[in-house]
Amino acid sequence: MATWAVGDVQGCLRSLEALLEKIKFDRQQDYLWLAGDLIGRGPDPAGLIDFLISFGNRVVCVLGNHDINLLAINEGLKAPRPDDNLESLLDHPKKSVYINFILNQRLIVFSKRLNVVMTHAGLYPGWSVQEAVTLGDEVSTALKGENRSEVIRHLYGDTPVNWSPELSGNMRLRFITNAFTRMRFCDTNGCLDFSHKGGLGTAPDPWQPWFELPNTNLGTTRVVFGHWSTAGLINQNNFIGLDSGCVWGGNLSAVQLEPEHANIVSVPCNEHLTIPKHE
Repeated sequence: MATWAVGDVQGCLRSLEALLEKIKFDRQQDYLWLAGDLIGRGPDPAGLIDFLISFGNRVVCVLGNHDINLLAINEGLKAPRPDDNLESLLDHPKKSVYINFILNQRLIVFSKRLNVVMTHAGLYPGWSVQEAVTLGDEVSTALKGENRSEVIRHLYGDTPVNWSPELSGNMRLRFITNAFTRMRFCDTNGCLDFSHKGGLGTAPDPWQPWFELPNTNLGTTRVVFGHWSTAGLINQNNFIGLDSGCVWGGNLSAVQLEPEHANIVSVPCNEHLTIPKHE
């Protein structure tokens, strides 16, 4: 049995199939973790979700910012942009199946056996793993509640930039969601910056990649994430970043999570876009 985590697929089904073939993924024995941005910009969002559904309980996903974007569009809160490339999903007879699949994914997963936590953007430096799991579940519960549309409406915005347990209501849910799905740079006071989207050394002082800030609550737990294609593959200390820019013409990458392994495997992605990058 092997557990493989894969970076941002973004609707690139053929690339995911090629990657699973390369790692000799066994659907009967192995487990597949996906680090969010399951869909968005890539060519086959509906086919990708159908493929994931076919794995049953052997697939584990977290939500990324593009997945939440789909939920906002479905609620009529945002208009789809042409480069979202979601028409085939939004117009599909099985749209409700796809939306329910997205809604049933969490913002964070943790395996005690593997001692691994996975979110789309990373683990906020001020949180322990257990605190992060509890906070992520707050958002997941709200997204599945009767007031889902109102919850999603207020998820968008760049404030607050710093965590406080005293945050409540929409501001609390927004910060938690931003930390899990949009975080890149942070300062030593725990403030998040959403304006810089370049590579690791592109933000001025005081901003640093979130995983370079100390988190005394983390211990030996490894953190797997995606989201940061401009940073490329990251494998330092206990942090593994797997967004190698598949949808931008880069690679789709996976890592085996059993502790005796640390092998990152990649395949080239031929389903890429030709439009300029933006979040």
